[in-house]
Amino acid sequence: MKNNKIALITGCTSGIGKALSVKFAQQGYNLILVAKNKDKLKELSNHLSQTFRIKSVFIVYGLEKPEAAEYVFRRVQELDLKIDVLVNNAGFNEFGSFIKTSREKEHDMMYLHMFFVTDMMKLFLPSMVDNKEGKILNIGSTGSYISCPYDAVYAATKSYILSVSKGISSELKGTGVTITTLCPGSTKTEFAAKAGMEDTLLFKLFVMSPERVADIAYKAVMKRKTIVVAGIYNKILVMSSYILPNRFVDYISKMMLGKQRQVG
Repeated sequence: MKNNKIALITGCTSGIGKALSVKFAQQGYNLILVAKNKDKLKELSNHLSQTFRIKSVFIVYGLEKPEAAEYVFRRVQELDLKIDVLVNNAGFNEFGSFIKTSREKEHDMMYLHMFFVTDMMKLFLPSMVDNKEGKILNIGSTGSYISCPYDAVYAATKSYILSVSKGISSELKGTGVTITTLCPGSTKTEFAAKAGMEDTLLFKLFVMSPERVADIAYKAVMKRKTIVVAGIYNKILVMSSYILPNRFVDYISKMMLGKQRQVG
């Protein structure tokens, strides 16, 4: 694996992460796959290795744990591998009325989306800068741009990802290293089903396939774009957040994300 390009992808056993794993494998990248489900990781790793004739290893760990980034970094060092592309995809959602959602799950989500992503960049960026090459893909959301009733904490964590990625990306200009933030909208994945979002109007009307989102993301990373919003509808949504009054945007968001949800 030393003489070939390597992509490290977190949260890769389903949804956008799995589609990204397939996309990078199709393009000849060797892979380091990171998630907590050993059986799914092993199955995916074997499938990609056999189908695309690439090399793939996997690291099993719960990435919401405080020591997760350090553990992943240490394992990569032990494998003596150089990461060319780091994909911080792992994430989950705790969807619902803010006063009813689980504080513990929201803490885990905040750690995974903010601290883990930040730590991964902090650990892997120095060697990329030293080598004067490297790419990072972080996963934001269209929710990074607008208020999201019933999804407020999730959207706030994604706003953090967008903001920190933009800031560090500016610092890295001229180093040969780039950070791309993907901002997808509703995507047909296990992620949405587990969060209980499939019955919302947003997921009934404006849903993209994870394969399409992964294709958009891959092209943006290779073109070294700083930000990419996936899909025409999502681009319009983001643009409207700058043009329309906040009260109107909030109303639309509540209509699209609310189903039977009530405060109290």
